[in-house]
Amino acid sequence: MSHTLGAPRFRVRPPANWINDPNGPFRWRNRYHLFFQHNPNAPVHTDVHWGHVSSADLAHWEHHPIALTPTPGGPDEAGCWSGCVVDDEGMPTAVYTGVDRHHTGLGSICLARALVPEDETLTDWRPLPAPVVAGPPAGLDVVMFRDPFVFHHGGHRWALVGAGHADGTPSVLVYDCDDLTDWRFAGVLLDGADPVAVDAFGHKAVGWECPQLYATASGEWVLAVALWDGDPCSTGYLTGCLQPYGQGELRFEARTGGRLDHGRDFYAPAVLQEPDRALMWGWSWEAREQAEVDRAGWAGVLTAPRVVDVHPDGALRVVPAPELELLRAARPFVTAPDRRTPLPPAYDLTVTAADRTTVSLLRSASGAELTVVLDPDAGTVTLDRADWPRSRPDGSAPIVVRAPADQVRVLVDGSLLEVFVGDRATVTERVYLRPDDVPELFVTGAGATVTGWELVPPTHD
Repeated sequence: MSHTLGAPRFRVRPPANWINDPNGPFRWRNRYHLFFQHNPNAPVHTDVHWGHVSSADLAHWEHHPIALTPTPGGPDEAGCWSGCVVDDEGMPTAVYTGVDRHHTGLGSICLARALVPEDETLTDWRPLPAPVVAGPPAGLDVVMFRDPFVFHHGGHRWALVGAGHADGTPSVLVYDCDDLTDWRFAGVLLDGADPVAVDAFGHKAVGWECPQLYATASGEWVLAVALWDGDPCSTGYLTGCLQPYGQGELRFEARTGGRLDHGRDFYAPAVLQEPDRALMWGWSWEAREQAEVDRAGWAGVLTAPRVVDVHPDGALRVVPAPELELLRAARPFVTAPDRRTPLPPAYDLTVTAADRTTVSLLRSASGAELTVVLDPDAGTVTLDRADWPRSRPDGSAPIVVRAPADQVRVLVDGSLLEVFVGDRATVTERVYLRPDDVPELFVTGAGATVTGWELVPPTHD
């Protein structure tokens, strides 16, 4: 909720034009690199390149030249779509979806190598002239094929690819790719007929995009997918185990699952597995009319990085990356809920509730309020932003999250609103400030404690 067209200043987005999926979060020479789908010429989803930023601390990001550009006549002529970045024996390598001029909904799997791997900025990349996987395996009637994700398990390197089949079943395919230039199909990791997946996701999706895996300290794995029903609709996760199957194949045995994010403006997760944690970013799309987007000249933003894990009961564990505290001002702007307090355009707010507590963040000219209601007795947190309508077809109705409800952390950067419900759920929504709206904090609830920091730009010595 910003005073200047809702433009986030601290989360990753290009200075102008289009951004969608985060791609290839990668740690190289003590620096984090993050790539993303990017149209450098207009705030619309076409002409897809890979944009590129990097950071030493996950809080302050430096923009770099475009990393991947479609090659005329090449396998990515119609777009360099989603994928990942891996360290291939000391060579940073982008593994991505290429779409050629004959695009029929099926991508190929392409590689690009860093030209100067010893350079910590990784600004120069060279695509290989031919894809390593030209299309989906035969015999599975695959009609959607994209978004490779490479990981290690059991002493081998594997890759996931998101898929959808002609009968409407979504799936994740798996490949053996010990040699990154020679991939072998290793079966269907999991599909939408799995009863745990049905219970967690329902039957809505006809394709699973952007499959991601991360390992937990307990030895379980978490599979995250973006649910595609002809358009992007939501995201989900499953916890479970990876098991060998048949001759050199791999399967995911799901234990439980649920919504990856309970908001309506989060999609296309990307995971970076570190030795002691896993980080996740998502894409938050615009929930306003295209005419407003055109006037603003930009579209889309990436979420704050989240540390993701799993609780012993299989539920997602998710908290903001601790590095985000580097963006806090030296002193909090609020430490007590006893009066209405003006809110800055970007802030980090924690509220702890002993009883039912209402946190108002925005007031309209009519007196309506955008609220987050914590109800510890009912075990719910409710976001009510009904007076700030979204342009997307899933509407603006209140969102109710069932989770331990005694604490929320609210991160706001311009129009990007991220609510962390304890360490068990997130709600990501886009909320656009109107000229007569008043951003102010007002908390009602006996025994509530409140602390809020304005987010401030980095200082330079």
